[in-house]
Amino acid sequence: MAVKAAYAKGGAGIDAVQVRETAMPAPGAGEVLVRLAAATLNFRDLLFSKGVLQNMTKQPEYVPLSCATGEVVAVGAGVDGFQPGERVNPTFVQGVARSEGMSAQMLGGTADGVARTHAVFPAISLCKVPDELGDLEAATLACAGLTAWSALFGARPIQAGEWVLVQGTGGVSLAALQWAKAAGANVVLTSSSDAKLRRGAALGADVTINYKTNPDWAQAARAKLGGKGVDIVVDVAGAQDLAGSAAVVNDGGIIAAIGMLGGEFSWGKDIGKTIVPIAVGSADQHDAMLAFAAKHRIRPVVDVVYDLDRIQDALRRLESGAFFGKVGVNLL
Repeated sequence: MAVKAAYAKGGAGIDAVQVRETAMPAPGAGEVLVRLAAATLNFRDLLFSKGVLQNMTKQPEYVPLSCATGEVVAVGAGVDGFQPGERVNPTFVQGVARSEGMSAQMLGGTADGVARTHAVFPAISLCKVPDELGDLEAATLACAGLTAWSALFGARPIQAGEWVLVQGTGGVSLAALQWAKAAGANVVLTSSSDAKLRRGAALGADVTINYKTNPDWAQAARAKLGGKGVDIVVDVAGAQDLAGSAAVVNDGGIIAAIGMLGGEFSWGKDIGKTIVPIAVGSADQHDAMLAFAAKHRIRPVVDVVYDLDRIQDALRRLESGAFFGKVGVNLL
């Protein structure tokens, strides 16, 4: 039996992504063979494809995507924690202790990712998916979901009744909205689309602001909060919106710096407010996130799903910015 997989070359662009067959791998000691069912895309997949982060991709080619759900097919020698038939998420970082969240091996970049039908992973780098989450829903969590989790429950854990400002309606942003609401916090959501803001309000956003029609969105947010600010800004825009983030965050609050949609990270900037660089997270944190999602019956948002053979179309959908939540890929 062969494996169908997508292959990309850093900097070669979307058109260079190819789907072809390769040999079925076998799990070695401490490893698990997983039949992957569903995957989702992240903004980083575009950055790798376009060569913006070319030094972070495996050479000469790599299997893209970092978030997936699958089913255990076989286990190697010495693996006691997993059985065939169990559903799992591969963790974003691979091959490190479960309490560690940093590694040189990151799926879909420095390590081959999950845009394939089967793959072998270290058992230490798998998390069991609860029954309350479907395959596509769980496939939103390894990168975007866990990044949002770290932003809200990491350096400064959000408390019930506090306020979070979430930028945009992509995967990280909507995950942060859902985590925050489940934790009893309040959410300000910004977007350039009134239609997306209405969908965000339906997910629980307490205040919505169109930053195109309200260029000084930070002042607009404070006005809607009676002059008060927010306690955590989930910053996916990066340095381009840093002044607004600084203006809206309370003293003692943080700017959880995640993204660089504007081309530059907020990390390391001196703006008189606390900026916390957010990595993704550890396997232990991933387990905690999955348990939280199951407990609160959270249903992550998937906008549209493509078959693996149409992964170029999936990447173009991501590039368009027209999606709400996550762009998915069916691997079955």
